[in-house]
Amino acid sequence: MFSGIVEEVGTIKNVVDLESTRRFQVEVPAFAGELGLGDSVCVDGACLTVTELGKTGFAVDVIGTTLDRTLAGGYEAGSRVNLERALQIGGRLDGHLVQGHVDVVGHLMSSIKEGEFWVLDVEVPDEVLSETIEHGSITLNGVSLTVSELLEGRGVRIGIIPFTHEHTNLGLLAPGDPVNVEGDLIGKYVARILTRRMKPEPGIGS
Repeated sequence: MFSGIVEEVGTIKNVVDLESTRRFQVEVPAFAGELGLGDSVCVDGACLTVTELGKTGFAVDVIGTTLDRTLAGGYEAGSRVNLERALQIGGRLDGHLVQGHVDVVGHLMSSIKEGEFWVLDVEVPDEVLSETIEHGSITLNGVSLTVSELLEGRGVRIGIIPFTHEHTNLGLLAPGDPVNVEGDLIGKYVARILTRRMKPEPGIGS
């Protein structure tokens, strides 16, 4: 479990295609020495397992499902990725509850600077948009964000403060770029419960 508060922006140093997985070497000197084998790290919003350790980084092995459903399939040497280590029990929850399970890939529609902050319009597929509320939470590339406006049928509008713009890879995005999207955990459960309650029981009304 994560909070959506990015600790560092790391760099993909190497990509190796293995027999059934793809291995990414991630450079992050700031906390590489504090990781252990088997630790969970949120990489652009996807929960991945540390499989190899180095002095200035770590490696993760990514399988086909994750490669197909997240940005990981497009990573190459030099790609910049948002990183967060798993939450510790008893620590502060500064963002919101983030599972590290990417629901969909959206796309940046526009990024406009207004005074000191940026306004990002992000296309979000309906399977997540339908469970999203104004002023609710959403995770983009592993960053916990507040939805300032719903763009009905299209996506969400997000306000980005200078610190977030400078200390995550959201500031590197250009219109058309893909982003990993995780919907709000509470919204998913509410939607699931309501869907099941509205579904007619077998034999009723037939």
